[in-house]
Amino acid sequence: MRVLDEKRLCIIPARGGSKRIPRKNIRPFFGKPVIAYAIETALHSQLFSKVFVSTDDAEIAMIAETFGADVDFLRSSKSSNDKATTLAVLKEVIQEFKSKGDEFDEVLCLYPVTPLVTIDHLVLGHRFLQESFESVVFPAVEFSHPIWRALEMVGTKGKRIWPEHTSSRTQDLKKTSYRN
Repeated sequence: MRVLDEKRLCIIPARGGSKRIPRKNIRPFFGKPVIAYAIETALHSQLFSKVFVSTDDAEIAMIAETFGADVDFLRSSKSSNDKATTLAVLKEVIQEFKSKGDEFDEVLCLYPVTPLVTIDHLVLGHRFLQESFESVVFPAVEFSHPIWRALEMVGTKGKRIWPEHTSSRTQDLKKTSYRN
């Protein structure tokens, strides 16, 4: 394993109470739980001194440890509810490690349901972080069609969100991206 100059923590936030897709973090995906892909990619990237799964769920913790992640403690109920933000989860984990005397130079959040993320993606993101001197980087993808033409469904009818762009040519509309 490559020797790290800096202490880097990979946090994989995997709450047990997903509403849209119940148990999504540990659902089987091509022969193994979907979270296993994120764990294995983080571990094999050799970028991190610790790969930690933040969860409130004993089954997710067991599966995470089976695939090589650390689960030193379970997430609090405050950061396990439907309103908890990713940022709140990350802050809680960092603070918990800090209270035990374990601090990190860099932290990466890698979502558990990202089986297509590769080691190259992680290395590229880390390189960009180092070269840009930014404190945060995240992947973004351009929308394939201008969002300015978006519709909101009201019953069975489509209502334009930005009606002022009804007659605008798509090539004249500003390009937009979303965090991926």
